[in-house]
Amino acid sequence: MTMFYDNYGHILYNVILRIVRSESLAEDTLQESMVKIWSSFASYDANRGRLFTWALNICRNAAIDCIRTRHYHEGQKTQSLEKSTACYEMAASGFQPEHVGLRELVMRLKPNDRKIIDLLYFGGFTQAEVADELQVPLGTVKTRARAAMHALAKAAR
Repeated sequence: MTMFYDNYGHILYNVILRIVRSESLAEDTLQESMVKIWSSFASYDANRGRLFTWALNICRNAAIDCIRTRHYHEGQKTQSLEKSTACYEMAASGFQPEHVGLRELVMRLKPNDRKIIDLLYFGGFTQAEVADELQVPLGTVKTRARAAMHALAKAAR
């Protein structure tokens, strides 16, 4: 687990930070995610995807759960823009998405699908929030997200 954390902890932290936009929440969420990764490692199936992708999904889901809580929304109402550093932080110097293959896979998507994936998986939006943001019907968002995920899975094989 130490080797896993040393290799992927900073990358996973940056993904979480992009979603929760709070260093302390990102640290807490990463810690909780690492415990979940450790305790549910037996459920990892290498035939279904890469270890990093599995761990990334656990962290992303934990971050989304975090921002959906009432406590998070209350805290966001009182935080000033000047104190928010998440928008200005660069990814870790060692993080190169092309090594994971994510950039190439997402760039293959249609522009509308790419925007939906970006909002859902990196922006932490719900499908309903994406529909509001893009001003399209919720069913359209669901259909495009499903099609995009299918295209990504097919491209990753």
